[in-house]
Amino acid sequence: MTRTALDRTADVVVVGSGLGAVAAALAAARAGRTVLLAAARTRLGGQATTQLVPALDEHPHIETGGASTSYAAFRAAIRAQYDGVDNPGGGWVSRLCCEPAAAEKALETLLAPHITAGRLTVLRQLAPVAVRKDGDRVTGIDFRAPGDERVTTLTGEVFCDATEAGDLLPMAGAPWVCGSEGRDAYGESLALPGPAQPGAVQSCTVGFVVEKAPPGETGPVGDAPPGYARWREAQPFTLEIAGWDGRAHRYRMFEDGPDGHPPFWTYRRLREGAVLGGRDAALINWAGNDYADTSALDDPARAYTEAKRLSEAFLHWLRTECPRDDGGLGHPELRLVPEVSGTPDGYAEEPYLRESRRLRTARPVRQQDLEPVPGRARAAGFADSGGLAMYHMDLHSRVGHPQSAYAPTAPFQIPLSALVAPAPVNLLAAAKNLGATQVAASAYRVHQGEWAVGEAAGALAAQACLRSLTPARVVADRRELTWLQAALAGSGVPLAWTLDVGPGHPHFVAVQLLGAAGALTGPRAAQLTADPDAPVTEPALASLREAAARLLGDPGPVPVPTPDPTGTTWVEAAAALWSAVARALPTRAENQ
Repeated sequence: MTRTALDRTADVVVVGSGLGAVAAALAAARAGRTVLLAAARTRLGGQATTQLVPALDEHPHIETGGASTSYAAFRAAIRAQYDGVDNPGGGWVSRLCCEPAAAEKALETLLAPHITAGRLTVLRQLAPVAVRKDGDRVTGIDFRAPGDERVTTLTGEVFCDATEAGDLLPMAGAPWVCGSEGRDAYGESLALPGPAQPGAVQSCTVGFVVEKAPPGETGPVGDAPPGYARWREAQPFTLEIAGWDGRAHRYRMFEDGPDGHPPFWTYRRLREGAVLGGRDAALINWAGNDYADTSALDDPARAYTEAKRLSEAFLHWLRTECPRDDGGLGHPELRLVPEVSGTPDGYAEEPYLRESRRLRTARPVRQQDLEPVPGRARAAGFADSGGLAMYHMDLHSRVGHPQSAYAPTAPFQIPLSALVAPAPVNLLAAAKNLGATQVAASAYRVHQGEWAVGEAAGALAAQACLRSLTPARVVADRRELTWLQAALAGSGVPLAWTLDVGPGHPHFVAVQLLGAAGALTGPRAAQLTADPDAPVTEPALASLREAAARLLGDPGPVPVPTPDPTGTTWVEAAAALWSAVARALPTRAENQ
């Protein structure tokens, strides 16, 4: 192979522009590995920037826990640009709505120290075109820049697919699925009835940002765009939406709706003029401009073109036929705001994808793994947890199936095994392409969930390089897995849902490792807290000891002393047991 000045090599190669890609690159660089981040776009951030959804979809505990230190730093870096304003947009869909430029700058701020240190190199406007392999390993990936016939080849030890659509999976020959697995496969109530329907991919949306022009500055609306009448009836265009509770929810533009819902205008507002000065800027990403006629995975160019035309039609309806709060029709004062969207015309640079190609694994995460269970505060536990997430299972219309589907979840985890490709052996999923069914993946796909997946993948990639092992071996070997989980927790990544033991707690690592290994039993199973300062009971101590034994991966007698429960708190017992495990691990792990 003839190398050029464009070719690069590193320990870890991360491919993608979105939040999963950034999180994976941060995690691998933080662990001391050299990293190449190959981004197809100029702007980093994916759904927070180029896909124009910087109204962050997050879980209800996000301000107090259930996310890593790095994700919290991302949120803090956004707020710092607005002098600490909690919600610069004031949008009611999220606790943090901002302009895409603020999200992009926050990501660049997090990456900057690693770039300066020489651990991380970010290469932009590089799209993958081919994967090079030697046997069952990826050896390199070929890229091209727009309008450039030259090939850039990036080589490394471990490769992370953090692309928006799982582009590397078919290129690398990894097993993958898309669409609905069908209810026959796993008995999921939200799956489409019958066998698999791979073409039933969820809708995508080309969002746009508008402002309300002051009186006297309203320009001409213009003619209806092509296909307007068809879109208006087929979608249909309305300020009503089918709710999660099975009934229609009705909204008004600038006033509270007849059902008491807040205004449509403030739903995904990105800039609140009354607080920040200037005018409001509102993102329009709604059922009215959800596009599900063509799969964005099968024909991305056509899907983007038609989804944008749909959004143009929806904007025309908002300007001409949308019911006004005062009884009239149309809001001609709405106009596009390219300076906020960061694009020439005010529409998103790329579609917001709700679904990616996903790794086909022997045991994907399923709907049943995320559902609430009576008497338990958490979803089913994964001993190989690499992080936390929470969002409801939210399936928008699928190609050929216009009905949306919804189900609540309990707080859940990121199983590391769901990130490992069966083949090639050094390829990891690092975004929405984890090994999960369509139903389960709909809960992982949002901002914090994608970040958590990427962060777990980056840490796993770094550990695989450090130990000269395949990622699968790291996850399958209990002692190697414990080392990896300790590294994750040591970097502020929670592994078990314990809202009262955050990264700042002196025994955070102990609680996270033992919690992920099954120590949150008894009353602690029914709450999202660990009650760390409560006296340890004999049953709780037994659970802690069993969890410690699991971390060592030894089925025989475990050299871990049992703390004296007299006057000992739960967290003191956990810390003592973890300390004993940590001392035992180096002498018990295999030398590589």
